[in-house]
Amino acid sequence: MTKVKNGDVVRIHYTAKLSDGSAIDTSHGREPLEIKVGAGQIIDGLDRRISGMTVGEMNTVTIPAQEAYGPHDEAKVLTMPRSGVPEGTMVGTRLRGTTPDGQRKEFTVVELDDEKVTLDANHPLAGEDLVCDVTVLDVVKT
Repeated sequence: MTKVKNGDVVRIHYTAKLSDGSAIDTSHGREPLEIKVGAGQIIDGLDRRISGMTVGEMNTVTIPAQEAYGPHDEAKVLTMPRSGVPEGTMVGTRLRGTTPDGQRKEFTVVELDDEKVTLDANHPLAGEDLVCDVTVLDVVKT
């Protein structure tokens, strides 16, 4: 059996879930994902766990938040006057803006009242452990 190693281009199917079992993404129902193993094209924790798998193997792997989208960083949460966001903004709305240090970021509105709004610049999955079912379909190029 062909074992996957760093540098191989492989085709995989996957389903990513939160630790409570709710699915957040899948390649099933569309073309398999083609990646170069070890090239950083997918989250680090999954990338590293594909290496060593064999063609046809299905594996369920748990990826800690640090190896997925990182820990939730409270320094990336900020509060500002409600007047600083567009009319019609609701909790869950994604906005683009500039952080106090001048970086362009996407923010998620996490709290909102008549006077203030709380924005979170963390990735929406930051702080979440992931469980991925992954199947290596084939090695396209070694």
